[in-house]
Amino acid sequence: MKDHLLRFATQDGTLRAAAAVTTDLVESLRQLQGTDPTATVALGRLVSGATIMGSLLKGDQKLALMIEGNGPLRKLHAETDASGHVRGSVQVPVSGIPPTANGFDVPAAVGRAGFLHVSKDLGLKEPYRGMVQLYSGEIAEDLAYYLTTSEQVPSSVALGVYLEQDGRVAAAGGLLVQALPGGQDALIELLESRLVALPPLTTLLREGQDPEQILRHLFADVPLGKAEKIPVTFRCNCHRGQIRALLKGLGKEELEALAGQEEATVVTCEFCQKKYSFSRQEIRQLRAELLEMPGRTDSP
Repeated sequence: MKDHLLRFATQDGTLRAAAAVTTDLVESLRQLQGTDPTATVALGRLVSGATIMGSLLKGDQKLALMIEGNGPLRKLHAETDASGHVRGSVQVPVSGIPPTANGFDVPAAVGRAGFLHVSKDLGLKEPYRGMVQLYSGEIAEDLAYYLTTSEQVPSSVALGVYLEQDGRVAAAGGLLVQALPGGQDALIELLESRLVALPPLTTLLREGQDPEQILRHLFADVPLGKAEKIPVTFRCNCHRGQIRALLKGLGKEELEALAGQEEATVVTCEFCQKKYSFSRQEIRQLRAELLEMPGRTDSP
């Protein structure tokens, strides 16, 4: 089953839902980031959460999620857009936390104290930024808490990553259901009971059920609007010009120190791990450009 996202709303517009399979995406990130099993599950849940929250975007809009916790992973990052392009990273890819008989202790890896940051580029002058304290360290609960409290849209979120014995990703995905104003209490209660009774998302995916089957089972007998299917793929938008700007932002003194080194300066993209090399001459040129910027009074 190829990775994809499915989204739709009920005909009366009072409920909307999205479900995604992200197995290939999470496996790609496992290989790129070099994560151990617990870190794979944590990062996989966050990028799956970003994927389903991307169902709320349109046009050129973008979304970024970042978790900063006091666990060994330190920081996890996921970004997506309205077209299903997703990327993710983890600051410390080896958690050192082995799986238990009950699965993976993601809250211990993420940390039970910290913050969830949400940034949305909606095409306005400034991006929207929100932040909440981590609710539990269980990433699905943290995202549902953010959506319900900060965006004031009652939301249920389910995220799952299932690994083979050798650590490879066998199934991954996410599910989002939101109640919008004007909904009937009886219907919301029915969906809540169905969500509670729903088997783990990875179990359904491993059985061969796709997002459409899962959502249509969940919304059985509920009139639905037209569904939209979006392919989900890993894509990193890093480029050399972006890295040049990043280096220039280090400032005159730091660039001067880099220019004095024998070896070239190498910057590795945190998402795709692509390496960008800058010679001493290129670093000197960046420093010269910085000094020539209007309004600067730095001396060479």
